[in-house]
Amino acid sequence: HLWSMKNKKKAARKREEAEARARGELKDDSESESEEEEYEEEPAPKQMSASKKRKAAEEAEDEDDDDDDSAGEDSEEEVPANRDRPRIKVDFTGVNAKEKTLILSSRGVTSRYRHLMLDFCTMMPNSKKDAKLDTKNPQGAVVEVADMKSCTGAMFFECRKRTDCYMWLSKCPQGPSVKFYVENVHTMAELKLTGNHLKFSRPVLHFDASFDDKPHLRLIKEMLTHTFATPYRHHKMKPFIDHIFAFYWEDGRVWFRNYQIVHPEGKEVRATGLTLSEAGPRLCLQPIKIFQGAFGGPTLYEDPSYVSPNIQRREQKKQDMGKYARKVQKKAERKAHARMNALKPDELDGWAME
Repeated sequence: HLWSMKNKKKAARKREEAEARARGELKDDSESESEEEEYEEEPAPKQMSASKKRKAAEEAEDEDDDDDDSAGEDSEEEVPANRDRPRIKVDFTGVNAKEKTLILSSRGVTSRYRHLMLDFCTMMPNSKKDAKLDTKNPQGAVVEVADMKSCTGAMFFECRKRTDCYMWLSKCPQGPSVKFYVENVHTMAELKLTGNHLKFSRPVLHFDASFDDKPHLRLIKEMLTHTFATPYRHHKMKPFIDHIFAFYWEDGRVWFRNYQIVHPEGKEVRATGLTLSEAGPRLCLQPIKIFQGAFGGPTLYEDPSYVSPNIQRREQKKQDMGKYARKVQKKAERKAHARMNALKPDELDGWAME
């Protein structure tokens, strides 16, 4: 019964279609197929990838530039909306990526200054160490060593009499160079401070406003920046800023401090915010002379208030000698006074015994 009902419905549907064709309301299958072929929609173009779009845009721009050159008309270059704009190269430190600093000392350096040198090596990823120099003219040999090590700067510790230390900062091989007298040195291991930071992390350089007042201070600031600033995208550095190098100008000297940037946690964030904790080392640098060349040349600046440590020790010895002479003189005066004011013998001495 089901098959018979389906056949009856198909027959009725065909009869209705035939009557509609006879009346002209329904077209034949052949005509409809031909019309569908005529009015068939064009296939949608395939989506291009970003690289193909960029290449096509560049080719179109090149063609437009050729047309403008041939016509002799200047037109502004239009950047397509789908093209990535070129990224601006930013150099945060202003120091070349190939900047390297040579750190070395002369023969006769003490343990304190040797540890200070090692502290600088751990804080500066662009530094290179070398053996101690044992020559009559160590300053001239530093330039040759820096050239062999492909270094553009040098930090040289010159020690004399195992007590006095002079630090040279120089740009190799043409200069300029600055000579400092190092005072009040305290290393990281000696201070036992609470601050701590990552090795070879990027430091923030902070300079006192006094460095912009005078020309020689501006030159010293530039030399310190080129020496202690980490080059942009150095292969050894860590991309974290967790400590700060602070340079202050006071009493004719440069005071150096190294602080850790502490990020508080929990409830202390709103109360305190960022704080600084000293990590060391600390030292004081007194500028003596500024030379135009590397470790020599014409003198650009000389500190008139600087007194050599040899002269200071000689004056101290003179004071000590005067102190001893005054002591001997005072003792002689006391003896003379006692001799001149001696008591006369008493007449009653020995009477009670009789």
